Amino acid sequence: MKKPSVLTYFKLEWKALTIVTIFGLIYNIGLLAGPYFEGQLAQSVVDYAKQKISFDAIVKLVVFYLLTIILVQSARFLKRNYVRVFANNTNKRFKQAIYHTIVYSPLQNIEKEGTGSILTKAIVDADDCSEGMRKFTTELFDTCVALCAYVGLLMYYDVKLTLLCLIFVPRSYLLAEKMKGLVQRENMHLKQVTAQLNEETLDRANNALMYRVYGRSQARTQAYEAILDQYEKASLNANIPFMACPPLYETIALLGVFPLLYFGAKNVLSNTWNIASFTTYFACFIKLAVKSSKSAKLFNAVHKAQVSWKRIYPYLQEDKAPTSSKEPIDSLQVQDLSFHYPHANYLFTHLSFQLSKGQMLGITGKVACGKSTLGKLFIEDLPYTGKISIGKEHVTYLGHDLQLFNASIYDNIALGEDIDVIPYLKMVCMDQEVAAMEQGIFTKLGNEGVRLSKGQAQRIALARTLAHAKELLVLDDPFSALDVRTERQVFQALRKWQKEKIILLISHRLMMFDQVDQVLFLEQQKGIVATHTQLMKTSSDYRDLVKNKGEKDACVHM
Repeated sequence: MKKPSVLTYFKLEWKALTIVTIFGLIYNIGLLAGPYFEGQLAQSVVDYAKQKISFDAIVKLVVFYLLTIILVQSARFLKRNYVRVFANNTNKRFKQAIYHTIVYSPLQNIEKEGTGSILTKAIVDADDCSEGMRKFTTELFDTCVALCAYVGLLMYYDVKLTLLCLIFVPRSYLLAEKMKGLVQRENMHLKQVTAQLNEETLDRANNALMYRVYGRSQARTQAYEAILDQYEKASLNANIPFMACPPLYETIALLGVFPLLYFGAKNVLSNTWNIASFTTYFACFIKLAVKSSKSAKLFNAVHKAQVSWKRIYPYLQEDKAPTSSKEPIDSLQVQDLSFHYPHANYLFTHLSFQLSKGQMLGITGKVACGKSTLGKLFIEDLPYTGKISIGKEHVTYLGHDLQLFNASIYDNIALGEDIDVIPYLKMVCMDQEVAAMEQGIFTKLGNEGVRLSKGQAQRIALARTLAHAKELLVLDDPFSALDVRTERQVFQALRKWQKEKIILLISHRLMMFDQVDQVLFLEQQKGIVATHTQLMKTSSDYRDLVKNKGEKDACVHM
């Protein structure tokens, strides 16, 4: 589908922006009351000194002024509150879209991008972009509409003087626009350095033990400090326009005060203006000049947001998550399947086989023959040629990376769903071990399941896979860390359970392969599909592999 534009997000929040518009107009029209009342108060002081008005008249004027301020500031509060609602909702939409894209993108694309870069885009860039949109919306009323109102009031008093005084204001805008290249260049560099810093931080957190064991902690600390120095410099350079330029913008805009004082004084001396008129005009111009400097600063904020928008734009795909077909899936057909990595030879070519629900296919072969790669093709994680009849929305996959997170056993299996995890723990022979833990299924696993043995972690991950199983399960070496007895028990439980499922069992351990329905043996870029018994008779390579694996497993588990 077509990717959204910036305008799309404004349209999606039309309700909040309508409220912003209403209260924004009230606020900006009310701003004109400030210079008016200031002028009237100045004139009333002069009139009171000349005994033309009473003190009660001044008090009455002050009360009206205070009530006007309360009304104007209340409108400002409501306007800014709904601008924040708009920005928060937009930020949420950005992050949802980025998350969606990450979840449904091939893993190789994510790995190529880098975790640090993705984190920067998903958090920092999304925040900066929505913040830029918030500032634009805020300043549209706080500055742009207010400027128009101030100019209108100044024109009411003296058109020629207003045109003369305002000649300097556009200069600040032109200077801000000329800063665009610098602002965007430095902010892009800052984003890149931030991504490197995030990547390095994750590396230090994940590999701290390894660096310490091998005596590389000091070297990694020095490398980390070097990136920190780069980040500090990049951050400083990126923020210079926002720190140094606003005072310059304001100074340029205020240059118009000199002709104002000269010609304004002449108007007073010639009785064209009274004190109230001069004070109102002067106060209005000062407010206009200050607002103008903020408007110029807004240019730089928008330039910064444009950098973030360009970075997150490729992730703002509106496609929905794949939806499962309602038609029942009774079989899997794989036809003429071939794959190779870029600039490399084919791992396998022209693979074809068919399975019905309730059947299990064992996949094996020598090291680096493409077993795990084949499994990833079923979740469309890698590009291939040929045909797989079942789409990834019907596939549940368990790979080498168990992806356990720092939560309870229950949360790791249920993944937010309200399900009974005990039957699945029993299927993987983990129920008694979990029951013996102090908090049972609510025991925290630690980051990446650090509190578990490799075999326990593998069984928890398998239990999660079974709890969320779809029509096709792809299990990549799910028993590699289990002893022979436990492997046999889990395998038998799996076979009893899978009546309505199709299972692809990828393994280098072949003890259970005599109990699968078919075996796919990968060798020399080809695949042979047959039963275990047939392969033992017809393929010496398969027979040798079974014999060698059996001897190794027997040695390991003696």
